[in-house]
Amino acid sequence: MPVFESEGFDIAYEVYGEGPPIVAVHGFGSNGQVNWVATGWVETLNQAGYQVIAIDNRGHGKSEKIYDPSVYGAQDMARDVANLIDHLGHEKVALIGYSMGARISAFVCLQSPEKVACAIFGGLGANMVRPMLDSDEIIAALEAPALSQVTHPTGRQFRIFAEHTKSDLKALAACMAGSRTRIAEEDLKKISVPVLVAVGSEDETGGNPQVLADLIEKGEALVIERRDHMRATGDPQFKRGAVDFLSRVYPVG
Repeated sequence: MPVFESEGFDIAYEVYGEGPPIVAVHGFGSNGQVNWVATGWVETLNQAGYQVIAIDNRGHGKSEKIYDPSVYGAQDMARDVANLIDHLGHEKVALIGYSMGARISAFVCLQSPEKVACAIFGGLGANMVRPMLDSDEIIAALEAPALSQVTHPTGRQFRIFAEHTKSDLKALAACMAGSRTRIAEEDLKKISVPVLVAVGSEDETGGNPQVLADLIEKGEALVIERRDHMRATGDPQFKRGAVDFLSRVYPVG
């Protein structure tokens, strides 16, 4: 897996296919393989004619593990994405981010607007303007000596997922402590590229997608029916909506 240096840290990524580039930014506790390959996203986007560049966010996957919460701001991780775009020599890319990856992608749109053609924010709607819910409980769950000692339902959910992805629990706890970066409504109104906001109808973590889409000049909302935060990630409704959106605002050829 290729690695490049960003902001002094080793960041891993993988490139799949040919065509207009889409940088895929995974959610908290996940990685490029789990979030985008195992769910069928890479195959779907490749078949639609796009190249997928899946980054492992700092502290995740094959990227460097850091235990200092101060380096995990969403703005910091957004610079890793922008640096990867430069590293690969692209002028503009599309972005697709899920959950924490959506928040990071929003900051890329704000910090490096010249690099972004369009964006898809998955798993994060109205709650993008709020710090992550239950974050203290999630940190406690990640720091607990064993899963059996975790009783908070959201904390257990994230601990189980982190163990499933074989993540570094200490690095994830630092990431959760540092990445609870609020993004202001006034800033979201500055995003000028087309954005699709896609959230499951049962997703209480992400919140209403229409509320976020309405804050963005060229925002569109997609409700992924009968799906919660964890189960919406690879849903066919999400993929169909994303490919339709891309075909209109970021066409192949």
